[in-house]
Amino acid sequence: MMELSRLTDDRSELFARAMALYGNSFPVYEQREPASQRRCMALPDYHFDLIWEEGRWAGEILYWETEDFLYVEHFCTVPEVRGQGCGRRALDCLFRKGKTVILEIDPPEDALSVRRKGFYERAGFAVNRFAHVHPPYNAGYAGHALVVLSWPQALTEQDYRRFADYLHGRVMRDCFAAGAANGGR
Repeated sequence: MMELSRLTDDRSELFARAMALYGNSFPVYEQREPASQRRCMALPDYHFDLIWEEGRWAGEILYWETEDFLYVEHFCTVPEVRGQGCGRRALDCLFRKGKTVILEIDPPEDALSVRRKGFYERAGFAVNRFAHVHPPYNAGYAGHALVVLSWPQALTEQDYRRFADYLHGRVMRDCFAAGAANGGR
């Protein structure tokens, strides 16, 4: 059985393991600094959820929950469970919340990004055609163009604007501030 559990203790061994997986799963320019991650974990709308399957840790899904939508900021599984449907079952846990789910992926320009896009489309996500640049997480990096996906259907222009405003006004403002105060470290 699959379940998600919210991690709130940044001093636990589980947090250290989760951050190691996070560091190995995303390029450095797509990662929050540890101080920023800790700051986010204290916010009521941010979820640092661990994925558990049959009592074993299988990954993590880091997302923001608003009244209208969930924004999946980072999602990764441990290498041992990849290709076994674990990621899809974790998404199903989010779908059961009954809200629109929004996430971003790299443009499908290489084999890995094409596979990732296919995974999300098979899970029921729609590709949105909005020009979208995710702001940088850390000083010294530029924003990068990403493709916005949404479940269970494509976003309207108004829905996309609400998401983009939330991303810039809440997600990046509140969390980048912790890293920016010390030069992005």
